[in-house]
Amino acid sequence: MKVTLERNHLLKSLSHVHRVVERRNTYPILANVLFKAGEDRIELRATDLDIEVTEAVPAMVSTPGTTTVPAHTLYEIVRKLADGAEVRLETDGGENMVLTSGRSRFNLACLSPDSFPDLKSGSFGHDFTMPNTALRELIERTQFAISNEETRYYLNGIYFHTVDVTGSGTVLRAVATDGHRMARAEIDAPSGAGGMPGIIVPKKTVGEVQKLLDGAEGDVRVEVSDTKIRFTVGSVVLLSKLIEGTFPDYDRVTPKNNDKQMNVDRASFATAVDRVSTIASDRGGKAVKLQARDGLLELSVTNPDHGTASEELAVEFETEGFEIGFNARYLLDIIGQIRSDSAVFMFNDAGSPTLVKDDGETRALYVLMPMRV
Repeated sequence: MKVTLERNHLLKSLSHVHRVVERRNTYPILANVLFKAGEDRIELRATDLDIEVTEAVPAMVSTPGTTTVPAHTLYEIVRKLADGAEVRLETDGGENMVLTSGRSRFNLACLSPDSFPDLKSGSFGHDFTMPNTALRELIERTQFAISNEETRYYLNGIYFHTVDVTGSGTVLRAVATDGHRMARAEIDAPSGAGGMPGIIVPKKTVGEVQKLLDGAEGDVRVEVSDTKIRFTVGSVVLLSKLIEGTFPDYDRVTPKNNDKQMNVDRASFATAVDRVSTIASDRGGKAVKLQARDGLLELSVTNPDHGTASEELAVEFETEGFEIGFNARYLLDIIGQIRSDSAVFMFNDAGSPTLVKDDGETRALYVLMPMRV
């Protein structure tokens, strides 16, 4: 294989594909990126057996060929080459690839491409396109609530599905929960998405897709089967396995009868929670107590080891003497997703889930479980 290409093109492609490669691998071939040179381009592919990322980059191919080289090492080499430099890649069919650029020369160990795994995408029953911004919004508004608890593996991702909503038609909805908080966001379902099966997209896949969407333009193609999902973002194709399992009935835990409404300035509330939680202890779950009286909301934290902290805010809340506690970090995560100037809290009682949403917004909502304080 003999290939010449621009360093910036190679670096951009490597930045997309090398991220899925784990630093530690049981199988040495999984530490490598596959190079397949042919015609006027070179295709790069990397996988961790759950995710596969492929991208083609323009190149001058003198001799077609296929090989694999260490992904992270190659990325670091190319990253440190001069901007706009020309890169030459050459193998003689043996166990080495020679990379030259200017006066720099590197000799990299190769592994046979014959053992490089292929996820084999199979057939996809649903195929649709959607705006980059729409998919990015669904991810951004829900991913913080993904669980990291491995025993409940079916919560380790975002649940995407379509729902027929009265007055809104069919929507594509994204839901994530870790059992302590839940995030739900939706958009009008793209043409072709209706009737797709409910799927759980793994957390790592969600993160990789989000990185691909940053800076990308145009639409994203999404293909879905019962076991896999494929995203095409520009010239990058990401294929991923889905999480097998049943996502819990989130509608059952979404409050329906919370009739105590509190409106609070989002920015002031966030800074107040952040300030008083400074004194909270991790051992106590960083609990912050909210207490409403006389048109004011008092936020307070008590730490037996360090003392107390409190702050008051003006709020719109008709209920007097109401108290409830929350994990400060969870509360801040949710407030961080509120887009309007005012956040709306809907309470039932101190022991029931609280509903949080934007003022006047119906396309996203959040549920937060209270704490004893």
